Amino acid sequence: MPNSLTFDARGPAFGRVRAISRAPGLGIALAALLLAAGCRPAAEPPPPDVRPVRYLKVEMFPGGQEVTMTGNVQAQTEVNLSFRIDGRVTERRVDVGQRVKPGQVIATLNPDNEESGVQGARANVAAARAQMIEARNNYERHKELLAQNFISKARFDQIAATFTAAQSQLTAAQSQLDISSNRLGYTRLVADSSGTVTAVGAEPGEVVQPGRMIVQIAREDGRDAVFAVPPRIKDAAPANPEIVVSLTSDPQVIVQGRVREVSPRADPATGTFAVRVGLIDPPAAMRLGSTVTGRMKIGGEAGIPIPVSAMTRDGGQPAVWVVDAASNTVSLRRVEVLRNDPATALIGDGLKDGDMVVTAGVQMLRPGQTVRLIASPK
Repeated sequence: MPNSLTFDARGPAFGRVRAISRAPGLGIALAALLLAAGCRPAAEPPPPDVRPVRYLKVEMFPGGQEVTMTGNVQAQTEVNLSFRIDGRVTERRVDVGQRVKPGQVIATLNPDNEESGVQGARANVAAARAQMIEARNNYERHKELLAQNFISKARFDQIAATFTAAQSQLTAAQSQLDISSNRLGYTRLVADSSGTVTAVGAEPGEVVQPGRMIVQIAREDGRDAVFAVPPRIKDAAPANPEIVVSLTSDPQVIVQGRVREVSPRADPATGTFAVRVGLIDPPAAMRLGSTVTGRMKIGGEAGIPIPVSAMTRDGGQPAVWVVDAASNTVSLRRVEVLRNDPATALIGDGLKDGDMVVTAGVQMLRPGQTVRLIASPK
């Protein structure tokens, strides 16, 4: 038989090999399996660990430079005029852009209820005055009778108490008349200073509540130039900088200014700080809303300002993580810190203009780490 298994002196294993070699189909299948196993690709390496970080492209800040800012003219004081009582607006006599003077009537309410209140209060005063006069005459008459011992002291004390009560009632009625008269006066909204109307909040016919803005007035007692200042300029500015403000449309119109107010909070959208510069004797050409340019000289040391959050340590020395733009990898670089405050550090050596510095996520980095860049707000 062709496929019979035979044994010889070389042992059973050799016999098995002979049996396999006599089965051509089985051998080909085994060879295919071995070939497939040898051609299997090696396991793919794990993807690189990419960490998202915030970065900032730094720029050199030379000492003693002049910076230029653009802003607009606003009133130093804007007030909202409103009624002290509720009621229906019958008239508003001014619109946006109009000038007002002290004592000028801005708007009025329907005075019917308040006029009725005044009439009622006056009637109460008249009645209380009549009772007081009667009580006073009675008091004077019985005072003479007491002197002649025609009445008892107890009786006179009762009459005196009635007179005192009548006086108190007259005082209370007069106070109520004053309140009603004030409420009647509150139906007329009057400007307390000169200025320009910048907004209106109610129209004739509307029923308004106390305190609701009827008109907004920019007072003329002072004007500010308001600028949006980046943090690095704000931090580097001297304590009392000299600021020259000029009209953007006509640079020949120039006025001196002084910093009057610096916002303690940055704008969440732009990251800038609102700085109000009081204009000293501003010319008439610098109207409210005019675009102006401010110039200010900033002294101090030259260097590169970076956020304190970008700072780390390398061997006990201050350092920062710098991003290689070509490979998106980071390396640790030692730097020299000239000065720092709670928000900003001024770097004197170790960085150059245009370097990309990691500002958030520095704790989880290692040299050569691949990163995904997210721009920091300026």
